[in-house]
Amino acid sequence: MAITQAICTSFKKALLDGEMDFSSGTGQTYKIALYTSSASLDASTTAYTTSNEVTGTGYTAGGNSLSVVAPTTSGTTAFIDFADTTWAAATITARGALIYQNGGSNPAVAVLDFGSDKTSTNGDFTIQFPTADASNAIIRLA
Repeated sequence: MAITQAICTSFKKALLDGEMDFSSGTGQTYKIALYTSSASLDASTTAYTTSNEVTGTGYTAGGNSLSVVAPTTSGTTAFIDFADTTWAAATITARGALIYQNGGSNPAVAVLDFGSDKTSTNGDFTIQFPTADASNAIIRLA
């Protein structure tokens, strides 16, 4: 089993099909779920799954809702960002995460690999997204 950081291939197709919209007021919402090192997530992941999702105090299956920072551009690159998210007073261990659209078939957007297990013990577990710019944003189309 492995977690490999990637923008999901099915997400790329969904963008071209007009099925994903990050603009405010569309009614589409996005979530982030956390996974153990036993999870198998990569570019071929198509939807949220409970398989090898973390469990523990302060964590609810399905993860946290994400606040979308409006899509923008810089030069020839378009990008999107999310506000950082925290599981408060959590006792969990996670190796990676899945960003997905909440609703319908819960289609996958991106897989995040933390590089090693990250643990919180009755403390905050925070996902801090990178700087929202053309070189660093979590989702970039160049």
